[in-house]
Amino acid sequence: MTKFVFCFLTLIAGLLFSGMLWAQPPHQYSNKRLLASFTDHAQPKWDLKKGTVTTGYEMLDAVNRKYKCVKATKIAFRRSKKALKLYVLEFRDSINVMQAVKDYNSTKLFKYVEPDFKVRGAGVMNTQFMPNDPLFGNQWGLKNNGTFSLSPAIAGADIHMTEAWDITTGDTNIVVAISDSGLKWDHPELNGRVWRNRGEIPGNGVDDDDNGFVDDVRGWDYVNNDNNPMDDHGHGTNVTGILGLNSNNNLGYASVDWKCKLMPLKVLNSQNTGSNSNIIASIYYAIDNGARVINMSIGGTGMSALAREAVDRAAAENVILVACMMNVNDEVTYYPAGYENSIAVGSTNPNDQRSAPFFWSATSGSNYGNHIDVVAPGNYIYGLSHTSNTNFGSYWGGTSQATPFVAGLVSLLLAQNPNRTFADIRRLIRENADDQVGLPTEDTPGWDKYHGYGRINAMRTLQAGIANSRENVMESKKEWKLFPVPAKDVLLVKNLKGKMLSSCTLIDLLGRQWEAEQTPIQPGLTEIRIPKGCKGYTIIRWISEGAVHQQPVIVL
Repeated sequence: MTKFVFCFLTLIAGLLFSGMLWAQPPHQYSNKRLLASFTDHAQPKWDLKKGTVTTGYEMLDAVNRKYKCVKATKIAFRRSKKALKLYVLEFRDSINVMQAVKDYNSTKLFKYVEPDFKVRGAGVMNTQFMPNDPLFGNQWGLKNNGTFSLSPAIAGADIHMTEAWDITTGDTNIVVAISDSGLKWDHPELNGRVWRNRGEIPGNGVDDDDNGFVDDVRGWDYVNNDNNPMDDHGHGTNVTGILGLNSNNNLGYASVDWKCKLMPLKVLNSQNTGSNSNIIASIYYAIDNGARVINMSIGGTGMSALAREAVDRAAAENVILVACMMNVNDEVTYYPAGYENSIAVGSTNPNDQRSAPFFWSATSGSNYGNHIDVVAPGNYIYGLSHTSNTNFGSYWGGTSQATPFVAGLVSLLLAQNPNRTFADIRRLIRENADDQVGLPTEDTPGWDKYHGYGRINAMRTLQAGIANSRENVMESKKEWKLFPVPAKDVLLVKNLKGKMLSSCTLIDLLGRQWEAEQTPIQPGLTEIRIPKGCKGYTIIRWISEGAVHQQPVIVL
């Protein structure tokens, strides 16, 4: 277990929760203590008179008397001047913690006043969100209970997705491009999920957004050179469904990311073959039209300088390309997985061994080599049909199927923090993978050529993402103001320079992310409606003019 998980423990506070109720359990924090950090100008003079702490500030002393504050303990480090302003306030009796936070903040003497949250060791935490999709039991890659009927299976040989969904299920602002055989984009499981090019007016025969493609409302078909990337093979629809379906909707299957937008780019024909030129073109299309992730469950042995240049550009612009190792059970390098700036993915079986063979051929197997990053479930992977809205009985096998598990995890990491770079994402996924999951002869400690850094662990990766969530996030308190604090139902975000928000997320104690409805009031002032169930100490994170900002707030 990595140090990031232990950092995460300071957030989760030993809480238990279940289902979609998001119920806040009792005793999240001490009801007899507060943490308080004074402003730089405050100069409290602590004294104990008649059993109550006094400071020399009339308003503060009144609050101390109200709550019977009997002790103020300094949390001090000699070399940290700021720490000298940080105290633990202790009270004789149990108090209404949230009301006390509000009253202490009203004195205007504190930078922060917050509950003293409880913590516990990681070993006892085992919360899981189980979706209601009726065929979820077939999706061993997301949740493996050891009873999969088509193959020997080991309980826990999965990507720990049910635990990860308790952290986040995605963000509608993240766009994932799928360069493949197309997509049955009118499937009910994909309703509202397919990317929409807002720069185009549908059906007018004009390239409205001047990007070189006429009426490219939902992506592009490079095989037939038209604006309808409908799947005529099935590979692309299966791959896309692993990554991003409408989940927990009492229909069909669940997917890794429940909210991202899907950009279908058809580069493979009805025989599941294509050209490098179309692959390159699709990479540039994805970059230029707002995708943050590119799933490429395709590959060839030809190393192309132009393709490598396209992959390098994607990484430079923090568009993360995830590619499959291929399925011929040897060490031959296939591209784009072989390019340095892609994330290369191999496949595992329900029994946690490298897929060799896949169910469809005795000579097949997940490729290996010195460029592999990680592995993910890839054999017997159920998904959508490209010819039917009601047939959910088909399954596939290959590193093609393993790849969207990883691409989906990438999109969830970007939902946590859209400013993450290619290097940030690859490091988080590598460092938090489960090592030594396969045969001892192949899966040696640390990186190895058969499994890379191991099978991806979505829960641990997202937990590490929370611990690391301050990456590239600015707390611009001089420019941004939040009120009222503490907040209830509604929070106003004001920018003194007139800037507006493009998106807003609330992150609660457990790291769960809540999308917040926002309404512009006037230039520089936005109303945020706090989602029902989001309570307690919360981080509010918003994007403005491409920059990510965050501040803590108490929600009553």
